[in-house]
Amino acid sequence: MSKNVNIDYTLDMLGEPCPFPGMASIKAYDKMKDGEVIEIFSDCPQSINAIPVDAENRGHEVLSVDQDGPTFRYVIKVNRK
Repeated sequence: MSKNVNIDYTLDMLGEPCPFPGMASIKAYDKMKDGEVIEIFSDCPQSINAIPVDAENRGHEVLSVDQDGPTFRYVIKVNRK
């Protein structure tokens, strides 16, 4: 769990099949400002291989990845280059 992090946005993708959680995450990053933090919820098993990797490939910081049963929670800080 991320400690003392202000969440600016929440993206609830529960029930959405892949690749939609990853695609929606990328669109959200593009609308965010430098330093803003988003939490993303997904129960798509493949999201663990897409969301953190896509975020890092775009230069964003993955603050935490948590799993509670089939639900993943990703906390990502947007970094503008």
